[in-house]
Amino acid sequence: MTREATQTHRSVAVLKLPNKVSGLAAIAQQMVTSMTGNAAFPSPVPALATVTSAIGDFQTAEAAALARTKGAAATRNAKRKALVQLLEQLKTYVQTVADASVADGEGIIQSAGMGVRKTAVRAPRVFNAVQGDVTGSVKLVAASAGHRAAYNWQYSIDGGKTWVAMPGTLQAKTTVAGLTAGTTVQFRYQALTKDGEGNWSQVVSLLVK
Repeated sequence: MTREATQTHRSVAVLKLPNKVSGLAAIAQQMVTSMTGNAAFPSPVPALATVTSAIGDFQTAEAAALARTKGAAATRNAKRKALVQLLEQLKTYVQTVADASVADGEGIIQSAGMGVRKTAVRAPRVFNAVQGDVTGSVKLVAASAGHRAAYNWQYSIDGGKTWVAMPGTLQAKTTVAGLTAGTTVQFRYQALTKDGEGNWSQVVSLLVK
């Protein structure tokens, strides 16, 4: 019997930037400090020196805005936007590194001074045969071939020498009943799409109960 692939988790980098202007420079500087000399990030994009320069520009503009210098608020907002854009690019770089090593993704992201959000990623479903709800029945579940696909199903009780056709379906699943308990039965399916008939799938076997 072929079992459905297990679920894994992908760690996603999160910046967690403050809504207010205050605090942005400190968070950005923490990221730069965390990534400086970090072996996980040999060639940050953008370069950390570029981010550091943008942090300085933002701090200067923020100081002018707090002093109520004419036109300083607009300049401060422009410098903030530029810094945030660089941090977003840096997050993309960190995510690429984390995705290359899913098992260590969380630690990699945290070492960059960024937050982590985990998302479930279910591996593609594979052809599966399990016992049905009543004696002599079997449930079959296949990988979806997309919208507007149809499916042909067959089973064999003689080791694949001969195949018995089952009713076709519009969903990637079906149930067959009336099989003899204690018999090992083989199953296969064929997807029908707008491109025509696909190849018959791998064969899965199940001892019917």
